[in-house]
Amino acid sequence: MLKLFESINLKCDPERAIQLREQYPAVQPGYHMNRSIGNTVVVDGSVSDKLIKEWIDHSYDLVVGKKQPLSSKGLKARK
Repeated sequence: MLKLFESINLKCDPERAIQLREQYPAVQPGYHMNRSIGNTVVVDGSVSDKLIKEWIDHSYDLVVGKKQPLSSKGLKARK
């Protein structure tokens, strides 16, 4: 599924965002995002799909929150 995308923008904890950029060349400061809390991940195969999915979960939790009720847009919090 991730092979459908060239890159993905993800919100990230600021300290973790820097660590990921230092560890993975495919992780760059967020394009069209606040660079202190966002990363752009180039989906080029150098980072496993499993790891990218973990980062997606982390981003989702930061944006939606773990205990937020159903919103007016129909987004549910992850369990």
